[in-house]
Amino acid sequence: MISQYREKLKARLESYLPEPIEEARLVTEVAIFADKADINEELVRLHSHIRQFYQIMEEESPIGRKLDFLLQEMNREINTIGSKANSSAIGAIVVEVKSCLEKMKEQIQNIE
Repeated sequence: MISQYREKLKARLESYLPEPIEEARLVTEVAIFADKADINEELVRLHSHIRQFYQIMEEESPIGRKLDFLLQEMNREINTIGSKANSSAIGAIVVEVKSCLEKMKEQIQNIE
């Protein structure tokens, strides 16, 4: 994805500018894009929330509110992933995960 962005950006800039683009400037712009599009942090947090979800499911005490809160956090991470990702494949996964989270939320409403 990053290399595709680099080539598209370079072609676009070359079509607008009368002189060649400086390679250092192009690398800087691509690095900024790569940083903004990086979803690793969100994935790490999402995996942590999933682990917590399983742990809470094993508890004997009332767990409904805890699980509801975790689902909200998972939804936030998924939304961020969806907004950062410039990939139709990731977009499709985001839609599927959001649908699953919504179903889980409906089921958790019945848990004390």
